[in-house]
Amino acid sequence: MSSIADARRALAAQFRNAGLDSPELDARILLGHALGMDHTALVAAATQPLAASATAAIAGLAARRLAGEPVARIVGAKEFWGLSFIVTPAVLVPRPETETVVELALALIDRQGRRALALRIADLGTGSGAILLALLSELPNARGVGTDIDPQALAVARRNAEALGLAARARFLGGDYASALQGPFDLVVSNPPYVARREIEGLAPEVCDHDPPHALDGGTDGLAAYRAIAADAPRLLGPDGRLVVEIGAGQEREVERTLIQGGLAIAAVRHDLLGLARAIAAARPAA
Repeated sequence: MSSIADARRALAAQFRNAGLDSPELDARILLGHALGMDHTALVAAATQPLAASATAAIAGLAARRLAGEPVARIVGAKEFWGLSFIVTPAVLVPRPETETVVELALALIDRQGRRALALRIADLGTGSGAILLALLSELPNARGVGTDIDPQALAVARRNAEALGLAARARFLGGDYASALQGPFDLVVSNPPYVARREIEGLAPEVCDHDPPHALDGGTDGLAAYRAIAADAPRLLGPDGRLVVEIGAGQEREVERTLIQGGLAIAAVRHDLLGLARAIAAARPAA
């Protein structure tokens, strides 16, 4: 009978041979999920024999991963900003590059010396609630509202707020971006759909086959959501308020132009770990 360590090595080898990007990490997460163990427990129990029932469960999870299903979809959770978020088919899986939005928003707040204030935050197209809840975890006196057109996504966001102990400071409303909101807000954030419709089919299967289509589809040119957000931002933002949005690779100039055409001034741009412009901040123009 193989041990837990043997099973982990065999699973990683299987994923590596299939060309998966992170075979060791995927093997650890899926093995831990099947056995109900975190990383520390897996290490401590490495020499323990693996029961036949566990072997069958692991094989089932492995088959799903080899078929292209993302690990986060399989286990129903994803870490973002050091927090664990529930994910379902109704929401995007929070991605590391989206942390750039949180980083830029906090940097702007710190630049203004406002971290301890009772800030008002809006997250447009909140999905799992990842951006809003990450910000609330860093801003102890802030309150926020997340909007989404999908009631199932709103239910996931509410579950995450409860699980993270942030429900008292977060609420979630149905609506298309800012249609259900009235300002002023100190911070408006969004990771809107920004993939041009014709390009969706060319995305990696882990994305196009598993992420909700409406959370990817940015219209014919990928900019439809930015136009909608830019149209509402001037009325949403307070005098010192900031809008921070995630953008796709190569969209910096087009999104900046869209925000400026909506009556905003570009305040800052932040790059991800690959050096790509990933988040843009804007504000109401100075009087």
